Amino acid sequence: QNETHFPLSYFLVLPARLNWNESILPAPPAKSDSSHHQQRLTAVKKDEMGAPEKICTAMELADHEARANGCSGSDEIPSSSCTVDPQLTVADASPRVIGLCKDLFKKWSELDESCFTVERVSGGITNLLLKVSVKEVNGEESAVTVRLYGPNTDYVINRERELQAIKYLSAAGFGAKLLGVFGNGMVQSFINARTLTPADMRVPKLAAEIAKELRRFHAVEIPGSKEPQLWNEIFKFYESASGLQFDDAEKQRTYNTISFKEVYGEIIEIKELTSRLNSPVVFAHNDLLSGNLMVNDDEEKLYLIDFEYGSYSYRGFDIGNHFNEYAGYDCDYSLYPSKEEQDLFFRHYLQPDKPDEVSSKELEVLYIESNTFMLASHLFWALWALIQAKMSPIDFDYLGYFFLRYNEYRSKKEANCSLARSYLSGLHKS
Repeated sequence: QNETHFPLSYFLVLPARLNWNESILPAPPAKSDSSHHQQRLTAVKKDEMGAPEKICTAMELADHEARANGCSGSDEIPSSSCTVDPQLTVADASPRVIGLCKDLFKKWSELDESCFTVERVSGGITNLLLKVSVKEVNGEESAVTVRLYGPNTDYVINRERELQAIKYLSAAGFGAKLLGVFGNGMVQSFINARTLTPADMRVPKLAAEIAKELRRFHAVEIPGSKEPQLWNEIFKFYESASGLQFDDAEKQRTYNTISFKEVYGEIIEIKELTSRLNSPVVFAHNDLLSGNLMVNDDEEKLYLIDFEYGSYSYRGFDIGNHFNEYAGYDCDYSLYPSKEEQDLFFRHYLQPDKPDEVSSKELEVLYIESNTFMLASHLFWALWALIQAKMSPIDFDYLGYFFLRYNEYRSKKEANCSLARSYLSGLHKS
């Protein structure tokens, strides 16, 4: 990662030919080994998995809030056809950004440009984040965040799904409020908080708060299909990643050392194994690294932000993926949380108000679930990195990142899969 330590999730660009609205299941490579396939067991009842009860839908909250303010809950978010080139310097982009804000928000339409200040916020590269401060007529100052989508990011991120989710998640109290949308981005409320570091995530007090917030996040219902998207997306990544050609000869030689027949077999094996765990399907964040967590230390308020990868998925994947991010930007997987650290997280996730009352059985279930799905997380981001190695203009060793993630997957696979199979075998016998 770069010196500024931006989340890797900001950098993904995929080929234009990939239709992300289709569910793609590639045919297995020739002579693929089918020995990994096993019959499914109804191993764990979902009501034993500690799934969070659903709270009232966020749109209901939004409608309630809107009615309380004397307007219709169906009022549309302000929109503008304006676009802003994310590759411009802040100085060059400022006039366009100011014009955009004046176009979106009528109360600012008559203000002089001198009333606006535009500055870059620590955040993404392909998704440029700008803070716009405004001195209003009454002398008070307000601020918003303008987020510019990077070129071609629509090929990996379903912006329609993201915008819909933001409305519901915002109404439920998550992230910044959506204030407006425009040609290649959105305007959101400004969050006065600092971004967490990887080391912050393992501080017990913060880890407990993250667990509580993630449980609340998983309880929000987003309208539309509840079909989990994890394996659809992994297979799409596989299809694109397994047929790349590099102009750089050295990159091509390195790429050619990858056995995609082996990778495909690993995907099938982990998909089958995780399916037997009956992990609850929730609306998941799917990218809960430190860069997507903020805290206001004075108010002791934690924020989950950036829902670009949000989709219905498995609870175990969201938690296991988060645990992988303890490794930080240097990918030091010796920092993966210990059993004790995980138990603290699980207790506050399962019983936020009474963490000490979580049973050992509940802890075991979530431990098995998370530490099996963490393998799927490695496969997901490993394949993601291969596509980036071909498509991204960012100066980063994405091929090297593939091997970091895939080798970590292989180093943990035997122990974690054995633990899961032993657990499932015990359930079957009982």
